Amino acid sequence: MTQKRDYYEVLGLSKGASADEIKRAYKKKAREFHPDVNKSSDAEAKFKEVNEAYQVLGDPEKKATYDQFGHDGLNGQAGFGQGGFSGFGGFEDIFDMFGGFGGGQRRSNTGPRKGQDRYMQMNIEFMEAVFGKKETITLNVDEQCSHCSGSGAETPSDIHTCRTCNGTGRQTTQQRTVFGTIESQTVCSTCHGKGQTITKKCHICKGEGYQNKRVEVDINIPAGVQSGQQLRVSGKGERGINKGPNGDLFIDIQVKPHKIFNREGSNIYIKIPISVVDATLGTKKDIPTVEGDVSLTIPEGTQHGTKFRLKGKGVNNLRTNQKGDQIVEVDVKVDSSLSKDERRLYEQLRDTDKKKESPFDKFIKNFKN
Repeated sequence: MTQKRDYYEVLGLSKGASADEIKRAYKKKAREFHPDVNKSSDAEAKFKEVNEAYQVLGDPEKKATYDQFGHDGLNGQAGFGQGGFSGFGGFEDIFDMFGGFGGGQRRSNTGPRKGQDRYMQMNIEFMEAVFGKKETITLNVDEQCSHCSGSGAETPSDIHTCRTCNGTGRQTTQQRTVFGTIESQTVCSTCHGKGQTITKKCHICKGEGYQNKRVEVDINIPAGVQSGQQLRVSGKGERGINKGPNGDLFIDIQVKPHKIFNREGSNIYIKIPISVVDATLGTKKDIPTVEGDVSLTIPEGTQHGTKFRLKGKGVNNLRTNQKGDQIVEVDVKVDSSLSKDERRLYEQLRDTDKKKESPFDKFIKNFKN
């Protein structure tokens, strides 16, 4: 048979602890190990042990017996040794029993409370994100009843303080346990936590306090918005409680990719293909940007992967309200098929190139040195 731990040790106390110290220690341990909040595999066993310890040390007579004779002096006492959850329901029962672990009172739920927020996703085109747009969406929204202003009553005189809970929205019940009589609070069964009763319901909303409407909402999508950013629409979330305001609607923006442009922050990146001849001799090209074509001079001897910057041809930065740049990367393309004339010209070029040190010759020279 497993030997029981000392009850003072279970509660983290030394012998001679006062009643207040025992109570505080129990509250702390009960909160720590209650299975409703502690999901450890041994939480239930530890809570039972804490519960059992407090059944003894929280009772002056049992405590005196335990202090004198230890565990043996308690064997056979009625109502003791079960180590279970008798007298409790969930974690809330312990909370109510002590008036809250923080020592304060529980907040009343009869006051107005804001409703839950709603979330939706909106897909937009790349150019719509660059320049912004206005979008109209249709929603079902619970709006406060225009006749009763959310009270649910036909007239203000039809609203009365609940007689069951006296307007608190909660009922106090008493329960006999091993600790004695314990008071706990539950939501009022008459007014369902509202603190008020209605004798005549509103003829428009039938006492609900709200009306479900299908409404059109204009959404302003700012220029420069990016995927993952959210737009907030005030008051278009779930309805409030006890005449509280509606929650808000949050729209998660997702921008579709573009077939040519790539965006990083407020900069736009584009890769343009040019021939070996253009890279060697230099050229001018009309480069597409989000605002139209821009002429770019590509100097002679441009290497593959060279990048050019077009100032202010990027996207608006929502924080600084300044535009980024467009970065143009050169992709030098080598011909994979040549006509007879093209081949003849390339061979002439190669013969000419033999008279000077080629890039490969320089590579081998550096490698051997």
